[in-house]
Parts: sequence; structure tokens; C-alpha cells
Amino acid sequence: MSSPAETAIVCDTTAYLPAEMVRDRGIEMISLYVSIDGEQEREADVTDYGSFYQRLRSSTSGATTSQPSIGDFIDVWGPLLDAGREVVSIHISSGISGTFAAANQARERLIADGRDGARVHLYDSELACGAIGLCVLAASAAVAAGGGPEEALARAREVRETIRMWFAVDTLEYLRKGGRIGGASAWIGGALKIKPILTIDREITPVERVRTRARSLERLRDYARQRHEAGADAWVVQHIQDQETADVLADDCREIFGCEPAFISEIGPVIGAHVGPGLIGVGSVDTALLR
Repeated sequence: MSSPAETAIVCDTTAYLPAEMVRDRGIEMISLYVSIDGEQEREADVTDYGSFYQRLRSSTSGATTSQPSIGDFIDVWGPLLDAGREVVSIHISSGISGTFAAANQARERLIADGRDGARVHLYDSELACGAIGLCVLAASAAVAAGGGPEEALARAREVRETIRMWFAVDTLEYLRKGGRIGGASAWIGGALKIKPILTIDREITPVERVRTRARSLERLRDYARQRHEAGADAWVVQHIQDQETADVLADDCREIFGCEPAFISEIGPVIGAHVGPGLIGVGSVDTALLR
């Protein structure tokens, strides 16, 4: 077995990367938290998504989410620093989560304690879900090619600047309840019955309104075709409690892009608590960024 790279790549659980990909690439994960009716769990410990979303639907108060503690960051970074490694830690947008702020506090704590916290290099992706996942995979590819933290961060930034990802959600109701609706707030009111398409650009941003599920899926296919025409063929599909539709969209994307996905995954409880079941998402970047 080869020795670990001098630079470790860390991200939080909202990237929703497949577990085998995280393991094979040696990516370290820091978990956010989710609570339903006052019962808090680490997102990483929620393995039965079906049960979680069933509880979410039946809850009268809904779910709340919270960022990792300072100690959670230190528990992951500390052993890596003790092993003499540099750490590149990539996180969910500070526009929708306190995770990045907590990461900065944890880094300052390590510096104050004389534990080489300056070797922790933080990156606010200003993204979420599969878009973070592609940032993380790009940074990991840079390290695998022999790069250090500067190269890993540069690659993540390239993804951030060029990624396009769209999400069709079944309803705005969960976003309204959770207060994470961002620029889509203008659609609240009589618009709750629409099937909106959103993206994340620091905060949740509206793209367009459509009136049927079928139309929203056709628009996602249109976006995929546009990305293929632009040469961005490293693609992902994500969903919440709708594997069947995700499989159909993935088959369409295989035809559109002419290749297999970077990954396909289900979005977990922290983001799911705010958008609800039924989400379908697609996104892509230049394949060269993941090599």
C-alpha cells in the first residue's frame, strides 16, 4: 500500500459523495447535525433515509440542522496534522450554513493551542450537494497527481467558477419553513404549487418556474444538453427519495454526455430537511478538472 499523500482532503457530509468513493480516495468527512422533534443526530449516523423522511413528513415542527462543533473539526484535522500532513477542508456555502464559520473558529483554536493550525487550508465552496462533491473530487485529483494544498485549492476554485448544477424541487414549502429560501422568496405565496428549478450560488437562487414534474425534468435534460455542448462532460445526478426518476435521468444523461457519471447519490437529511423529498438534481463540469 502506498503511503498517504502529504495533503489530506476533508469535506463535510453535505457533499453526499458515495461512501466507496470517499473511502477509496482517502477523503475525510466531518458531519453536520439534524434534529426532528428535538432529537439530534449526526448526519453521518443516519443510514435509513426512508425512515428519516417518513419522520420528517409526520413531524408537526419539522426539522432543524446545525453545523459541526469546533471539537468535531479538531477531531478530524488533529490526527492529520499530527501525522505531518497539510489539510485542505472544503465546505458548504457560508450563505446557507454556519459550517465554514465554525471551521474558521476551529482553525484559530488549533493555532492558539500550538497545533499547527496554519496547515489547515479552508475553502468556502459557496455551493452545496453534488457541486461540493465535484470540488472535492477535483481537489483530490490534484493531490493524486502530486499537487499540494495550493494546487488542490486552485482546482476546487476552477470547479467553483465553472460548475453548473440545477435542482428541481417538488415544493417550496420545506424551504419556506426552514428559512433557507434565499432569492426564491419572491415565489412564495400562490407559487407553492409550482415545481421550481433552483441552483445554489452562495445562497439558494431561483432559475425558473414550471408547473409540472414532467416539465421540470425535461428542463433538467435541456440544461444537461447545454452543458454537453459547452464541453462540460463530468456529470452527476442526485435525488431525494426518488431513485426511479434519478435512474431515468441518469440514463438520459449517459446518452447526452456519452459517458458514465462522476457519481450518482442520494441527498441526505441536512439538506433534505430544508428541501423535502422529491428533489432531482443534475450538474456538470469540465472532465479535465477531475483528472
